[in-house]
Amino acid sequence: MSPEPSKWARMIAADPDHSHRYIERFKIMEAAGHDLYGEARTVDAMAPREARILDAGCGPGRHAGWLHQRGHRVVGVDVDPVLIAAAQEDHPGPAFLVGDLAELDLPSQGIEADFDIILSAGNVMSFLAPSTRVDTLRRLKDHLTSGGRLVTGFGAGRGYDFTDFLSDAQVAELTPVLAFSTWDLRPWQPDSDFLVAVLTTA
Repeated sequence: MSPEPSKWARMIAADPDHSHRYIERFKIMEAAGHDLYGEARTVDAMAPREARILDAGCGPGRHAGWLHQRGHRVVGVDVDPVLIAAAQEDHPGPAFLVGDLAELDLPSQGIEADFDIILSAGNVMSFLAPSTRVDTLRRLKDHLTSGGRLVTGFGAGRGYDFTDFLSDAQVAELTPVLAFSTWDLRPWQPDSDFLVAVLTTA
């Protein structure tokens, strides 16, 4: 039986043009000089050189492409085929695949699962269907090498309370080790409106 569709999958089913507008929005932001790579810089600072990195919910591929340019071996996965097509066109180098994170099984597609770091930015966690949250976190954990880290960030008020997320992560056998309120690593406080969480398999 297929998992409950994510919020993103339901959005694009209702409005297929949403993905094209999303892609264009970030191209406009980049052309205007906005910094769109803070998440990737944070992961690069944490990663060994030539690390294996999975961009889980990679969207149009900007983080995966940036990390690939720094010498990392990157795989990007997203449920949205329009975003994956844009990633393949705009950011050659990483391996990009269409897939639902709730069913993530890269070894079945010939891709080794032992990633040093998994990045899940762009509020991906808040787009997960509630019934798939723990299973998705468990699948991400199963794709990490021993001691590997999941780095994810999402905002408050998006339907996934931070305390619920941290509880689900522990059920999935991921241990929270660091929490920040921004991708430039400002300290997290109980009233923070954004959470960047670093979790490990160790």
